[in-house]
Amino acid sequence: MDNKGQISLEFILVIAVIILIIVCIASFFGGENEITQAMAAARSGAIEGANLNSFAVYPKETFDDYTSKHPRLLSQSNVKIININYVNYGSNNTYNKTKIQLQITASAPSVNTKSDKNALGDRVNFYVRKSICESFGTSNLTNKVFNPAFSNRYVFTTADVKWT
Repeated sequence: MDNKGQISLEFILVIAVIILIIVCIASFFGGENEITQAMAAARSGAIEGANLNSFAVYPKETFDDYTSKHPRLLSQSNVKIININYVNYGSNNTYNKTKIQLQITASAPSVNTKSDKNALGDRVNFYVRKSICESFGTSNLTNKVFNPAFSNRYVFTTADVKWT
């Protein structure tokens, strides 16, 4: 038995240190979890965009544009997402968030012209940004093409798709 309360004070200090460590770790993993969630949403969006391009399924406005400018894209094409990377550009003063730029690498052997590949890439990037906004519930913070896409800590943009 300890009549001076020494055990209670040591117990409180140990618990305080444990709580402090948990808070520090949680804040670190919170940011990493947000990046992981965004990358998962980006993969999902890229696959959706690639599939819709592969099936030649487009909104009416895009279909009308492709009819006049990209008739090759009105038939099916095999679009494959190869890789998705990101670059952290640090703090962005405009949005007071960290800027992340996504870079998608894709392949579409049946599409030969640069103009058609750029159009396909724009659709893939659109679905990537849209998926990120839907994942974080931030569709109301961006424009109709979801550029840029937002999360709680980050602002996401997309670079032109690299074609192999």
